[in-house]
Amino acid sequence: MAKTEKKSVRKVRTIGISAFPVILLCAVAAVAIFKLVYGDSSHFVNGDPNNHPLQGDLLGTIYKGGVIVPVIQTLLLTVLALSVERAFALNKAKGKKQLQKFVIAVKSALDKNDVAAADALCDAQQGSVANVVKSSLRTYSEVSANTQLTKEERQLALRKDLEEATMLELPSLGQNLPVIATITTLGTLMGLLGTVIGMIKSFAALAGAGGTDSIALSTGISEALVNTAFGIATGAAAVISYNYFTTKIDGITHSIDEIGAFLVQTFSGNK
Repeated sequence: MAKTEKKSVRKVRTIGISAFPVILLCAVAAVAIFKLVYGDSSHFVNGDPNNHPLQGDLLGTIYKGGVIVPVIQTLLLTVLALSVERAFALNKAKGKKQLQKFVIAVKSALDKNDVAAADALCDAQQGSVANVVKSSLRTYSEVSANTQLTKEERQLALRKDLEEATMLELPSLGQNLPVIATITTLGTLMGLLGTVIGMIKSFAALAGAGGTDSIALSTGISEALVNTAFGIATGAAAVISYNYFTTKIDGITHSIDEIGAFLVQTFSGNK
């Protein structure tokens, strides 16, 4: 039993990068785009950003959305950046070859009780599933050679190693997904906030003494509509991204569970 207890000390794997620096970079990019692109004088009447946008000029209209626009755009850019980061990370976690083919090949090797072949397949595949299987194969060989343990104790040691290796791999797969899940709600709420602020400005323009200020009124309406659109787009992008990558992680988890269950079943049948 002493040999298997040494396996309890592991390093937690980290796949990908932290969300915090990504958010900071996206915030800088969003502010720069808002000031230099949307707020460029070429988009407005008489070259003055305080005036109406030119007829049909979308960028100038977006600029009229106000200070909430770069906030929502930061959230949108963060979703896009973290989605790209998760795509690369999960592709690496899946391994070099198609995951289902790897699972079938490992099960075939285990069915023949060829642990060496299964271990070689893990070395070639790499990724999270291969890491869990390789660790469990090592324990499989150790407990098989340990005659001091009963069959039940060896099965327990193998299951414990499988659970431990899986628990260390899975958190890294879901890295940054809580941030995307948060933006799902936050993006919509920020869009709603921008909408309310824009409507307040519009009604204030209507209530102004001496007639309606058309510039202030149009600015308020633009702020409301632009922030509504940006908020909905950000929330939709976050929902799609979160559900897509959650499904990918579920597929990887299923493969780990499938091989793990087959490994324990094979051990029980052979020992």
